[in-house]
Amino acid sequence: MYFAVTDSLSAEVVEPLLRGRFGNPYEHVVSTPSTQLLLPPTAPEGALVTADEQTAGRGRLGRRWLAPAGTSLLCSLQLRPAVESERLPELTGVAALACLEAIAALTGLEPVLKFPNDVLVGERKVAGVLAEAREERVVLGIGVNVNVPADELPQEVDRAATSLLVETGRELDRAALLAELLERLERRYDAWLSAAR
Repeated sequence: MYFAVTDSLSAEVVEPLLRGRFGNPYEHVVSTPSTQLLLPPTAPEGALVTADEQTAGRGRLGRRWLAPAGTSLLCSLQLRPAVESERLPELTGVAALACLEAIAALTGLEPVLKFPNDVLVGERKVAGVLAEAREERVVLGIGVNVNVPADELPQEVDRAATSLLVETGRELDRAALLAELLERLERRYDAWLSAAR
C-alpha cells in the first residue's frame, strides 16, 4: 500500500497556509467513515475537517468514493448561506469550479467540469463534490485524487478515474492544494452570496 509520508494535512502544516476565513476552525483525522459526518450542527461557517482516509466515503447519488490512505485530499466544509433553499444545489457547481481552478493553478493541467459535480482531466475523473443541506447548513464534501498511483486508482466506478500524480508525473503537496482550493472557494462563495442579494 502507498503512503505519502512527507505529505501532511496536520493542523501545524495547514493552518499557516490558509489565506481566508475558510478552514477555521480546522480539524484533521487519520481515518473516518466519511468527513461529511464529522462537522456538528453547531460548527461555525468555515469549519473544516480533513482526513487521510475515508472507509465509507460517498459521492453524489450514493456512489462510493475510494482512495488509498494518505493519497487524496478529502475534506468537508461547513457553510451557512442565508439564501432561499432552492438555491442551495448551486453550491455544488460553485465548489466544483473552485476545485477546477485550484488544480489548474497548481498543476498547469486544464481540467473541465462535468456538470454539476465532477472535475475531469481528459475524460477521467480527478475530483468530485458532494453538497448536503441539513439543519440550516450545508456540508460541502470535496475529494481530489492527488497522489494516487495508477495501479491503485479505483476500477469499479461509473467513470474512469485518474489522479494528479498520474496526469503530471509528480507528487503534489495536499496542504498547498487545500489552501489554494479554500481561497478560491471562499472567493466564489462570496460572489455567489452577493448575487443572491
